[in-house]
Amino acid sequence: MVTSRWTAAPAQTAPPRRRGAVLERAILDAALEQLSTVGWKGLTMEGVAAGAQTGKAAVYRRWPSKEDLVADALVAGLPPVEEVPDLGSVREDLLALCVRVREAMYSRPGFALRAVIHECDPAQAERFHGVISDGLVEPTVKLLREVITRGIERGEVRSDAANGYVIDAIPAMMMYRSKMCASEWSDRDLEEMIDLLMLPLLRPHGA
Repeated sequence: MVTSRWTAAPAQTAPPRRRGAVLERAILDAALEQLSTVGWKGLTMEGVAAGAQTGKAAVYRRWPSKEDLVADALVAGLPPVEEVPDLGSVREDLLALCVRVREAMYSRPGFALRAVIHECDPAQAERFHGVISDGLVEPTVKLLREVITRGIERGEVRSDAANGYVIDAIPAMMMYRSKMCASEWSDRDLEEMIDLLMLPLLRPHGA
């Protein structure tokens, strides 16, 4: 029996054909992956299409620009900051909330968001203002207000502390230190921010 010395190459399996929401989810996931690995400046529509195993035309049909694609990817991907447990003291409640915000900031979508914040020019950053505010800042502010209100009800916190200046302090610090100082926000950093900044701000007058 004569056997051929040539062997057939294994057949290449084509990627599954996807449509609609399944394809869109794959494209958004690929955009988040690109942002979290190569950053805003390194992200290309071609790279996203390759990551999603689809054609570039399929990306452009849905998102005519890189900014539009990234905005939708961030909206779809950012983990929600929905609640904070009542641990019995304003310090522990604030610390638990800050840990949850840190987890959101250091998730894959969070890294993507940081790439946008760090690398976009002011005109581009304006496109993402609503995404950042609605997806991370406003939910955090809402929960901070709840934590501080609970502290007022317990008598731990001065009665006039539930105001915008006090409540904005934590998200402002976390965003500033993340962008300007590249802070990784260790557990000790969070504890010091609460102990040295927030608790003196919140302490009842004369306490």
